[in-house]
Amino acid sequence: MIKPGSLLKRLTLLVGIGALTLTNCGCVTLFQLLKVEFLLSGFFGATPVIPVSPYYSTLIEDAYIDEERYAKVPILDPVEGENAPLFCMDPPSQDEVMRALPDETGGGWTFLAETSRNNVRIVVEPIVDRMDECRFYPLVGPARLHHCHYKCTVYYDKIMRSDWPVPFRHFDESSQVVYIDHDHLIRCAGPATPQ
Repeated sequence: MIKPGSLLKRLTLLVGIGALTLTNCGCVTLFQLLKVEFLLSGFFGATPVIPVSPYYSTLIEDAYIDEERYAKVPILDPVEGENAPLFCMDPPSQDEVMRALPDETGGGWTFLAETSRNNVRIVVEPIVDRMDECRFYPLVGPARLHHCHYKCTVYYDKIMRSDWPVPFRHFDESSQVVYIDHDHLIRCAGPATPQ
């Protein structure tokens, strides 16, 4: 049991050490730091600088990358010739497959609870390749929907580790299956799309 007098002594000692180290911390003291923050807040017309975790900026960047690369349905020009080959030519990229996987590696504390994927191998198999009949789509006009569906199997070594309070490392050979659709529209007739 800690006596109230010793607790007060410890607290006083910690405050004294903190005050000594804060005043001798280098070229910028706490007062100078606060002064610079309030000057910048007056310049930008906002509150003082608020630290933001890089986690949130990564979420925003990932959302924009997904929308730009994978969330839009392309509209292709008509294929020339009566017997022109119409087959799926764009299998999913490794980046797209990894982004489609559930995020089991995020959310851990560095050095406390981490999960990682090592030795990743991706097998992509086409499972559907068919073309619908020509019909009218709003904002597109007459077009045919080309269905391209892929089964992507991801094999990897899942490593879960922790360094504190009990150090451990768990190794597991895992696999996950993700189904990705690359449907796109092919216009039936009309002039070429301007570039």
